[in-house]
Formats: sequence, structure tokens, C-alpha cells
Amino acid sequence: MAHSVMLLRKKPGVFTLEVDETPEDDLWFLPGAIDDEPDDLPPGPRAEPREIKVIDDWQTAEAASAARLARIAGRLGALDDRLRRGPKGWRHRLALLEAADLSWFVGDRIGADRLALWISLRLSGVHDDTGALAGVGWAVRRLTGGPGPEGDLSAFLDRRDPENMEADAEPFADRAGGWLDLMAHATALHPITRACMGFHLWSLAGLGHQGDQMEKAVTAARIAAGDGKGAVFAPLAMGGAGGLRAGGPPAERLARWLDGMETACLTAMRHLDDIEAWAERAQIAMIPLSGRTTPALRTVLTEWPLISAPMAEALTGASRAAVQRNLAWMEEQGLIREMTGQGRYRMWRAAI
Repeated sequence: MAHSVMLLRKKPGVFTLEVDETPEDDLWFLPGAIDDEPDDLPPGPRAEPREIKVIDDWQTAEAASAARLARIAGRLGALDDRLRRGPKGWRHRLALLEAADLSWFVGDRIGADRLALWISLRLSGVHDDTGALAGVGWAVRRLTGGPGPEGDLSAFLDRRDPENMEADAEPFADRAGGWLDLMAHATALHPITRACMGFHLWSLAGLGHQGDQMEKAVTAARIAAGDGKGAVFAPLAMGGAGGLRAGGPPAERLARWLDGMETACLTAMRHLDDIEAWAERAQIAMIPLSGRTTPALRTVLTEWPLISAPMAEALTGASRAAVQRNLAWMEEQGLIREMTGQGRYRMWRAAI
């Protein structure tokens, strides 16, 4: 292919304009074809998926696990009914157990005994991390009751940005707003699926600070329970926290989530079976006794996984002598078991 080039030539006494037909290959100064140019530019930024696309992915995952989701929802409903009909202390007991198991998942590794002492008496050991204890104590409060996270997330988390304390933590409210908007657009999803989605999108929303593993797990546990009247939260960590592992597409994450919830719900139900059977056995054994200390201790042991004598004294309002006398009697009857094996700072639990 030839190109026409206008050339200005000078003849004696005059300038003339001529057209020169030159082959294209000889025109070195012309740019080559666009398709022939090498792509040496770095890749540009990829567009973030739209919110509706994110929700669509989770809807697809939910549809693929519909049968399993229905089964887990049924188990959670049975737990909700059991807690609604049972003593109020059962909720507190399960909240303590769940918070202690979550603390192992996030790496704090706080046992039920240390947690019980902290919550009841604000006692901690020399080597205890009081910040971690306070965080797990927050988890127990939120798993026991109170408004859920989808109203005022800042209030639910007791969360403020340290550098913005005087500014009323507006930056955190802005970050939380994006996450809350996404959750609000996902109301067509089952609460269990929404909880899983919110858990895995937590850090992407810029909420991954200040012990976010515990915060996002507790938040998800409350969302998964939906409008439960007995079960304030859905167990996630009892019996293992495999359902909380990240990695993979939404379908894989939801499948792990459902497996973990099933294990946790079954563990919670078995624990309630055991403590209910123990309470009936203890009530029969205590019939010959008079006074209010022994039945009060039975109630405390139903509500708390582990108790110490100072805890029992504070929770029952009985004297130290009466508490120690009744604990010794219950231990002789095989109703409780001492767990520390030492002479001081002893702790007991129901023999279940």
C-alpha cells in the first residue's frame, strides 16, 4: 500500500507542490498498526465486583446447599425451643462455653475457669492478659442478650477508633456503613447464609482491627440466630471451629460453615441434656436438706460451668462457711467434682 505525501520542491525562481507516491514500508516515521504494537503496559486496576454480584454468588451457594441448610436450620430451631422452655441460666452457660471456645480460635486460649472468675469477680492471674479477658467478657455479654449488631454496629462492638475518640468515631461508622448496607441488601438470604457472608466479608469492609476475629464471629453468631426467642446466638465454635476457616469460593465457605454449625448445635444440645439430667438428680438428692444455700448452689452450678467458693458466696449471697459446707456435702454425694486438685483456689463443676 502506498501513501501520498505532499512535497514542496524548489525550481529556479519558483516553488512547486508535488504529490509523491511512496510505498508504506518506506515511511519509517508512521506508527505501525495498533494490533502489531507490543503490550508492554502494566495491567490496570480491576473493577471491584458490584454488591449485587457478591450477593448473587452467595445466593448460588445457598441454592446448592439448600437441603443441608434446611437441616441445620431445623437443629438451630430445636435448640431455640429448648432454651426457650429451659431455665434462663442455660443461655448464660452456653454463652460462656462458646466464648471460651472462640477464645481458643482467635489465639487467646482462655479456659472456662479463668473466664468465670473474671466475669463473676473480675479476678485474673498474674500472667493473664486482662485485655484478652475483657474481650472474651464482651463476647459473653453479647452472646447472652441485648440489641443485635444490624442496628448500631458501633454500640454492639463497643468499638471506637483510638485516634478518633473525640470525633465520636465517625471513620469507623463510615466503614461499618458499607458492611451494613451490603447485609441490608442480602435480606433474601437465609440468616445462616447471611451470617456466613458477613463473617467472610468483614475484613474486606475495613473492619479488621482490634481483635476482629472475635468480633466478627460473635456478630455472625447473633445474625445466624435470626429472630430466635430462646437461642440468642447460633453456636459456631463448640466442638471445634472448623466452620470459621477462610478460603475458597462462597460455596465452599458455606459448606464448611454449615458443617461447623451442625457440630456446634449438636454439642450444645448434648450439653443441655447432660446438665438437665444432673439438675434432676441433684434435686432428688437434696430433698432431705433444708435451707436455701443448697438449692441456690444447684442453680449456680447449672448456670456456670465452673465455680469457686468466693464465686458461690458472691452469687448466692450465702456465708463462706455455708457455701464451703454445702460444697463439701455435694462433693461427697458425687454431685460435683473438684477440678484443680489443690488446697487453695479450688474450683468445682457439676459431675456430668
